[in-house]
Amino acid sequence: MGDFHYVKIGDRECLQEWKDKISKELDKVMDFWIQHSEDKEYGGFFTCLSQEGIAYDDLKYIWLQGRQVWMYCRLYRKLPRFHRPEILKAAIAGGEFLLAHARPSSDSLKCAFVVTRDGRAVKIQRTIFSECFYVMAMDELWRTTQNEVYKKASREMMDQIAYWVREDASGLGRPELPGASPVNSMAVPMMMLNLVEQLCDEDEEATNKYELLGAWSVERILQHIQRDGLAILENVSEDGKELPGCIGRHQNPGHAIEAGWFLLRQATRHSDRTLAQTALEKFVLMPFSSGWDEEYSGLFSFQDVDGHCPTQLEWNMKMWWPHTEALIAFLLGYQETRDLQLLENFQTVLNYVFTRFPDPDHGEWFGYLSQEGKPQLTIKGGPFKGCFHVPRCLYMCEEILSTLLEEDDKAIAIC
Repeated sequence: MGDFHYVKIGDRECLQEWKDKISKELDKVMDFWIQHSEDKEYGGFFTCLSQEGIAYDDLKYIWLQGRQVWMYCRLYRKLPRFHRPEILKAAIAGGEFLLAHARPSSDSLKCAFVVTRDGRAVKIQRTIFSECFYVMAMDELWRTTQNEVYKKASREMMDQIAYWVREDASGLGRPELPGASPVNSMAVPMMMLNLVEQLCDEDEEATNKYELLGAWSVERILQHIQRDGLAILENVSEDGKELPGCIGRHQNPGHAIEAGWFLLRQATRHSDRTLAQTALEKFVLMPFSSGWDEEYSGLFSFQDVDGHCPTQLEWNMKMWWPHTEALIAFLLGYQETRDLQLLENFQTVLNYVFTRFPDPDHGEWFGYLSQEGKPQLTIKGGPFKGCFHVPRCLYMCEEILSTLLEEDDKAIAIC
């Protein structure tokens, strides 16, 4: 797609250019999924898709099913050009597939991680993430259809997740082992804060019910500010202390930046300037600075805070999702602060992303690039990449840019 041209500071043509290109890219990405992923026989979606959109495996990953249902419903509700009957029909079929097959046992709310094409459980993980995206899907389906069955399902699962996370995790099937210290992994409170935002949006009853859970989630995320405020560590102890070894030194720039914009949204809802400043300075700008590859550009996937070689084999790859989180975080941060440095960073990431990730021949994005920025896997979807991070980013950026253009004719852009 090429670099965006430079215009004078204060020229709103830049914001319009970004919006137009991002909108067109969202259409291309969604066309790929709409054309290739729907399973019209059993419901739900194929997510293991080749570069051309051919399903190379028909296993269905529950968290990706939930994400795609959420994405279809959100676009259907929010953007008029996606208010199309075939999108709603596919989303409802995906939601019904989840209701029928996500839970292998009627005696437990625990979801499978992966099921066969027709819904038979293959694997269950000892985590909460399948369940979390089940909640996201059901809540957004309810908002789209007003079918109370979906609302009930989302609230029932949300309460179970909160119980597992805050009171008793034994229902996840994870045994307590003598050598394993309890860990506060940032992914858990991040996900909980995201769910609280989803459920509480324009819902006073849910807001009253989950307000304390939101505050708890923020507190747990903030514990990951370590090394006298100079690092965000992915894992800390239950009481917020640094852990020994590789697990304690582990950094995930993309996760930190994603947590940053979650915190920023929370700060905006509660008019909390201190939290907003912390979100931007500690969780967005600091991980971006340390995680950006000065030689080849792009964000590293994993880092070791002390500079040791990370143990993750893909540590120096440039993956799709950290870059989408950075685009959201910088543009959202600019919307809230009008800080031009955030807009400059947005431009930097945007140029990198649009010249490397999109596939001009078949649509959608390559997900896994080498450190130098060349595609290493040609697949468009798999167990971890589905119809979520890319379209969510493009949708949110389009929405923010539209707001900037509508509300502030003097919006300053650097591009």
